[in-house]
Amino acid sequence: MPQMLKLIPGQIMLGMPLPFGVRDENGKLLLARGQLIATESQLEALLSRGLYADATEVEASQGGRSDKADTKRLTMFDLWDQAIWRLERVLKSIDQEPVFAQRCDEFASQMMGLVERDPDIAIYLSVRKDERRLAHYGLTHSLHCALVCQLMGTRSGWPVDRIRTLVKAALTMNLAIVELQGRYAVHGRLSEEQMTEIRRHPAQAVERLKAAGVDDAEWLQAVLEHHERPGGGGYPSDLKEVSEAGNVLRLADVFMAKISPRASRPAIPIQDAARQMYSESSGSPAAAAIIKEYGVYPPGNFVRLASGELAIVIRRGVSALTPVAAAITDKTGAPTINTKQRDTAQPAYAIKGIEANSALALRVPPERLYGLVE
Repeated sequence: MPQMLKLIPGQIMLGMPLPFGVRDENGKLLLARGQLIATESQLEALLSRGLYADATEVEASQGGRSDKADTKRLTMFDLWDQAIWRLERVLKSIDQEPVFAQRCDEFASQMMGLVERDPDIAIYLSVRKDERRLAHYGLTHSLHCALVCQLMGTRSGWPVDRIRTLVKAALTMNLAIVELQGRYAVHGRLSEEQMTEIRRHPAQAVERLKAAGVDDAEWLQAVLEHHERPGGGGYPSDLKEVSEAGNVLRLADVFMAKISPRASRPAIPIQDAARQMYSESSGSPAAAAIIKEYGVYPPGNFVRLASGELAIVIRRGVSALTPVAAAITDKTGAPTINTKQRDTAQPAYAIKGIEANSALALRVPPERLYGLVE
């Protein structure tokens, strides 16, 4: 039996991939290397029972030796993929008062950390949706709306605590209809009963949040009002005046819904969705902030360059019109094995137009575009 070391809190970082396998006192593997511990409560529960690790694995993680057979290093794309399922677990803990509010706060902070580490990858994932995951639309939509809210709040100079509150509202606004959203994205049809459920979901979400111990007035109000429209015409209460947070949440919700594909329709081009958002909000500062954060050609856009190459935007540039793109074809349009980064501020690689999504664009792994894999 390998030598076992008992772990202390400082050896395990919340929200970060485990550097070694975690075991019980008998050596039974509880969590494999690379997995995440998502919440403080989960970490405390594990530590209270006693956690151990193979001494050689701990030594290797600290640089004592190198093992090329180790679990592959997790990329930002892996972490965002894990965030989808962590959010699902958080939302399903809604009936575990008072754990739910704490879990929401922890998850929101961790998600905001991912955005801060690489906002371009976060934007890429919100623009270039994986159409094979339509059934999980309810979860990914909430994550992407939370991203939009964070970007808007940061650009607008909101205090961090207020941004986090808005992020939590985005993550929980649809908790009553997450599964229904997935079914609609896949099948494109709603019954009368389901339509009624849709119109009731803001109030239902607030009821469940309150029952779970959430008492943050701005969080609750934003959730309740995220389908209300200034001047009237929204639901569930047809309010004439809407809170700032509620209005921002509605903008993010509608913007993300428009650029998301469904089985019944393709995604609306993001440039069209941005123009519609700006016009429908009468040029509101929040809409302007969102548009400035995404840029004219945001990460995830499929474009044609002056060189004749087809490319996918991967980084925002110095200006909204000059992002960095990764070419996935040569100048004749033939696919290339290796992608090459192109600075579209250079005339030879200027963007000449937006291309519709194609099978070619969808086949290229995002990790290759960002130079994370060969």
